[in-house]
Amino acid sequence: MSAVAQSDPADLPIGCREAADLFAGLSAEARLLVAVSGGPDSVALLGLLAEWAREAGRPALHAATVDHGLRAASAAEAEDVAALCAQLGVRHRILLWDGAKPATGVQERARRARYALLVEEAQRLGGAVLVTAHTQDDQAETMLMRMARGSGPSGLAAMRERVPKGPIVLARPLLSIPKVRLLATAQARALPFVTDPSNGDLRFERVRWRALMPGLAQEGLSAERLALLAKRIARLDEAAAQRAKVLLQELSLQEPSLPALLLPVDDAPMLRLRFRALLSEPEEIGLRVVALALEQIGGEGGVANRLERLEACVEALRDAAREALATRRTLSGCVLSLAADGVLTLRREGPRRRGVHPAIS
Repeated sequence: MSAVAQSDPADLPIGCREAADLFAGLSAEARLLVAVSGGPDSVALLGLLAEWAREAGRPALHAATVDHGLRAASAAEAEDVAALCAQLGVRHRILLWDGAKPATGVQERARRARYALLVEEAQRLGGAVLVTAHTQDDQAETMLMRMARGSGPSGLAAMRERVPKGPIVLARPLLSIPKVRLLATAQARALPFVTDPSNGDLRFERVRWRALMPGLAQEGLSAERLALLAKRIARLDEAAAQRAKVLLQELSLQEPSLPALLLPVDDAPMLRLRFRALLSEPEEIGLRVVALALEQIGGEGGVANRLERLEACVEALRDAAREALATRRTLSGCVLSLAADGVLTLRREGPRRRGVHPAIS
């Protein structure tokens, strides 16, 4: 690996005091696993964490590099990261993505495989918090990609600083930091790094969005402003999610001896909800309550990821509830039966029915 010789003087490296502020939320953890690809972002994160973790009372620091086996140089690059970790006094493992590689959707499949390996390693270490070097630029690109796919508020909130990742926690302490500052940090500390040639391959969606960013910034839509918008949407998303959780509990019908989540005679999970009361709530809240109810009874396919179908289904239920009409819909492998009295019964359906279907008389 070779570092770039000089840094732009306008780019400010991250200093020790700023790093301590960025990593403050990690202080109480027992151990951390930092994902290091060998690029400037993750190498800068590694260097900053290694110095920060030397202080007494800080978490034990581990590192891992995933060798996807997609390029001839990947094995040597992973060994170079291992050598850097040895210099920094950080324990390191190389994780291999074995097996045949896909002909299409390579980046997405590689991302899934990478996270699966990193989560497994974090578990092996006793539930370490996985730390990645996602930046403000990554946040902006993610938001644009999701916007283009028609994501709702939860998707447009983009990446969160701290989220569950299966059985472990994923932390992204650098989401407020521009990528150029991490490059400057790696250069200032003489940390060697590589540049992945796929980062300039326009066949990949993220690379195409990255190429558009300079033009968007000229119009005022900079990475900083997009990341700020994502943060504000995340704030609204959290408020709406909390309201929906409270309402689901309040509107769920419970029999004296049974919880809200019932088991009918066919053993399919079921939930009954005073749906008509949702008509006085904003539409977004109603959508979220139904989505949460479907998740509770085991709705398939990730309800929040099928927003258009959810919107169509809830709109039909709202129209029927206003007219005191009975109707029946299906969504995410569940049957939603609205009675004329405004009570909505949700239960898992049989294996054949999928999607949203018209009202059944």
